[in-house]
Amino acid sequence: MLNRLEMLRIFCAAAESASFKAAATRLGTSPQTVTRAVKDLEEAVGEPLFHRNTRQIRITAAGERLAERARAALVDVDSLFAHPASRSDTELKGVVRITAPSTLGRQHLLVALREVALAHPGITLDIRLSDQVADVVDDEIDIGLRLGMFRDQRLVARMTTRVGFHIVGTPELVARVGKPVDLAQLAALPTTGLIDRSSGRAWPWYFAQGEQFNPRAPAFLTDDPETEMEAILSGLAYGQLPDYLAQPHLRSGRLVSVLDRFAPAPWGLYIYRSRRSPVPMRIRLVFDALVAYFGDKDAVPAR
Repeated sequence: MLNRLEMLRIFCAAAESASFKAAATRLGTSPQTVTRAVKDLEEAVGEPLFHRNTRQIRITAAGERLAERARAALVDVDSLFAHPASRSDTELKGVVRITAPSTLGRQHLLVALREVALAHPGITLDIRLSDQVADVVDDEIDIGLRLGMFRDQRLVARMTTRVGFHIVGTPELVARVGKPVDLAQLAALPTTGLIDRSSGRAWPWYFAQGEQFNPRAPAFLTDDPETEMEAILSGLAYGQLPDYLAQPHLRSGRLVSVLDRFAPAPWGLYIYRSRRSPVPMRIRLVFDALVAYFGDKDAVPAR
């Protein structure tokens, strides 16, 4: 039978994994051992620690509370046996998993984290780029970047800047088809569409007062924001782009902005991580580096 310290270690690994099988792989043991340890711990504390189904596990509120206390206790126990000189080195080794919107991540993450990576070669940066919102539990993500509203109470989030959106086209497009003065005129002109990969439909365009616009017959469709931008730059159609894509071309004159009076309120750019504690030093280091970089008004072109 497992002792209580072993049960807590297994439970904490399960709390940070998408499944008991994933926890077992991480610990180098069997899924049956993880299942048994969690069951014994549930009997010991007298309440369920996970919701289970055939596809996934989700920690309960009671499990979250226990995991937070258990992690702190395990850190205290481990610190009793750790050589003082080795502690900081150990805490700055390991994988930090990061997710970000694809274009924003390609343009900025390596720049933001280059100094951290060079200073701490024991840290492995695992970067996953996707325009879908990642679940920190299911996808085992340590840190994420997200544009838009943020109300997930399971996460610690810092808004670093605000990102505006623009309807843009080339001067040649304006000369060829005209400049729209309202959304009705925009609907009659060639536009681009960005496909939401999860639904297969084009994302709506956003405007002031919460109004949305869906191009009826886009002249160009793609599921990649940078490809959409290239189509706009080619003069093919009008499109809606965020500041970090639009601003360099607006400044150079390659693009012009239209319908500015209909522009939506800028969206917040958030850096987030799990509320679980204690937070490993490597995750805190990367989190703080991202907050500092994206909070710098000169780093990301913004309104």
